[in-house]
This record gives sequence, C-alpha cells and structure tokens, in this order.
Amino acid sequence: MGKIIAILGGLIAMVGSVLLLVLSKSWWIPFKMLVKGFIPPVLFFGGLIALIAGLSSLKDAARAKKLEAEVKEEKK
Repeated sequence: MGKIIAILGGLIAMVGSVLLLVLSKSWWIPFKMLVKGFIPPVLFFGGLIALIAGLSSLKDAARAKKLEAEVKEEKK
C-alpha cells in the first residue's frame, strides 16, 4: 500500500509542478535559468563518468587478455 501512495504522491507532485510552470509566468523564467545553469555541469560530469567507465573497461580487457596469454603458456 505504501508503494502505491508513493507513486500517487509522485504523480500529483509532477502534475502540480507542470501546472505551475505552464499556468504561472512568474515561475517560467527562474526555471529556465535553473535549467541553463544545470545542464552544462550534468553534461560535464556525465562525460567524465563515461570516460572513466571506458578507460576501466579497456583496462579490464587488457587484463583479461594478459591472463588468457598466461593460461595458454601454462598449458604448453
């Protein structure tokens, strides 16, 4: 029951926020300023996380290849 209440509360909050943005002009300009200030840092840190994940996967692939070579040498 608590999960349903949480979902309904979230939906009500979303509808209320959209109504405030659409119906009230005084909320629109601060919202646009917030979005303009929020998107560049999110893009930067998202790119940083993607870069770190890519480098980590390259390291893991190199480590796996090295272990495969060691196993093949031991079998010979």
